Amino acid sequence: MSSIPLAERMRPATLEQLSGQAHLTGKGSILRTAIEKGKVPSMILWGPPGVGKTTIANIIATTLHKPFYNISAISSGVKEMREIIEEAKEKEGAILFIDEIHRFNKAQQDALLGAVEKGIITLIGATTENPSFEVNSALLSRCQVYVLKPLNENDLTALLHQAISNDVQLKKLNISIKETAALFSIAGGDARKLLNLLELVVEVLGKDAIITDDAVMEIAQQRIALYDKKGEQHYDIISAFIKSMRGSDPNAAVYWLARMIAGGEDVKFIARRMLIFASEDIGNANPNALLLANSTFQAVNVIGYPESQLILSQCAIYLASSAKSNSATLAIGEAMNAVQQLGDLPVPLHIRNAPTKMMKQMNYGKDYKYAHLYDNNFILQEFLPDAVKGRTFYSPQKNAREEELRKFLKERWKDKYGY
Repeated sequence: MSSIPLAERMRPATLEQLSGQAHLTGKGSILRTAIEKGKVPSMILWGPPGVGKTTIANIIATTLHKPFYNISAISSGVKEMREIIEEAKEKEGAILFIDEIHRFNKAQQDALLGAVEKGIITLIGATTENPSFEVNSALLSRCQVYVLKPLNENDLTALLHQAISNDVQLKKLNISIKETAALFSIAGGDARKLLNLLELVVEVLGKDAIITDDAVMEIAQQRIALYDKKGEQHYDIISAFIKSMRGSDPNAAVYWLARMIAGGEDVKFIARRMLIFASEDIGNANPNALLLANSTFQAVNVIGYPESQLILSQCAIYLASSAKSNSATLAIGEAMNAVQQLGDLPVPLHIRNAPTKMMKQMNYGKDYKYAHLYDNNFILQEFLPDAVKGRTFYSPQKNAREEELRKFLKERWKDKYGY
């Protein structure tokens, strides 16, 4: 086998060769149009590993024929960036690609502001983390954010066949793919992971490789690295951690937490996921979960490793041992669907604000009933637009805390919402 990994040998050189991301790079899409016009803005490419962030940056640089600088936020600092910016000043525009830009601190990100603002460089940052959390607002306001999606099965299937047919090494072999479920399951929408796994399986099975799910699973369990915070099993381990807490198993939760800590996972990433979990999977079944998760997030940011592992452990055990409810998650999902389907429904006149005389003449606020003037601080009135009147978005689930909420709501709303 070649010393260059299959994923690198198969890296697309044009947008036509790129798998997935048609919403950004397909014909007529916003990013493709910008590339074709030669007017590419500074941008943040946000998406999971192996979906084309680095490839898109390379394609942009090649298509626009601009000098291209590629650095990693893990190993580079302000000094290297300033040297690149000084070089770029001597040229008519340059592209600076920063991988893992979320790992730059505020000072490092601030060092980019002037060069981006003046057009000395076109910044392309790649991140697997939500840029609104990890990229400071000043830099974010100077960039477009493009969201990349995991590759679907059609994308992955096409990628497999391209590799077997076109790769200089694999096309010499007699490879037969009988089953793909295990390949796709392990890859998880990650093109790099899929191609690396394919290369590994072929290396083990030999030139007449017959690829089956059983063969893939056996080889993967023997040879794939246990943890790689840069991507290989980053999402698998965090998935196991979340699912263990959701399944109310504190023992498994602490084990997967330990795997992340041992692998050097970013403490903020772990704490942020627990903060999200506290609302997504516990919610009003135990409102204290959100308070503890938020306190954990604040504490570990101050303390760092190794002491923060104690705080993370306490929080994970509490969340895993808590009553569960996804009613808040379902409620906002239903409400968002209604907004998408029905658009901007008008606010009923009686609950509109009426700060001016003209608005009062238009009946804004007319017949609104101030709840605190009535028994139990409640009076029946309508708060939803006519098109969704009586529609239940929030349904309390069967746990002690939400049963109290159900009783409270039923006493007030009677049968209107089916409580």
